[in-house]
This record gives sequence, structure tokens and C-alpha cells, in this order.
Amino acid sequence: MKNLGNMMKQAQQFQTRMQEMQAELEKVEMTGQAGGGTVKVVLSGKNDVRKISIDKALVDPEEVEVLEDLLLAAFNDAKQKVEAHAAAEMQKLTGGLQLPPGMKLPF
Repeated sequence: MKNLGNMMKQAQQFQTRMQEMQAELEKVEMTGQAGGGTVKVVLSGKNDVRKISIDKALVDPEEVEVLEDLLLAAFNDAKQKVEAHAAAEMQKLTGGLQLPPGMKLPF
């Protein structure tokens, strides 16, 4: 029974640390860029778009498709950075414990 009590205590500590990490991810911002920095997208650690910046030189009605592609590329760049940051933070939290493939806690 002692082991069960220790496991429950560890699970509660893990849950507390997980909640703290999630709160920290809310504060983190990652910037993705495309077109040599002419288009930038800022995402929170929870993948919420916080800001989009577009260089005025890109605003051409004849080039809307290029702008759309650059926005998509900048978003994907920022998202990749957020995911890498979250994975690194999770690695710290789990102490190197490998989770089963496809398992994401809790995001």
C-alpha cells in the first residue's frame, strides 16, 4: 500500500507541474517568418495567433496568392517552433521518460 500512496503522490506532483508548464506555454511567444522576414506570424505556446506582420511592399492586389503562401509558410514556421519548444519542456518535465508514439500530454 505504501507504493500506491507514493505513486498517487507522484501523480499529483506531475499533474501540478504539468499545469504549471501549460500556464508557462500560454506566456511563450514564437515568431515564424517567410519571404526573408517580410511576413511574420507570432504564436503563443498554445498555437494561438497573437500577431501577423506584413511588409507594405508585399501588398499588391495582383500578388495576393504570393502573400497567402507567405502567410501560410510563416504560420507553419512559428507552429514548428512552438511544437519544438513544448516538446523540450515536456522532456524536462518527464525527466526523459519516453511516451508511447502518438501520445501527447495533454496538448
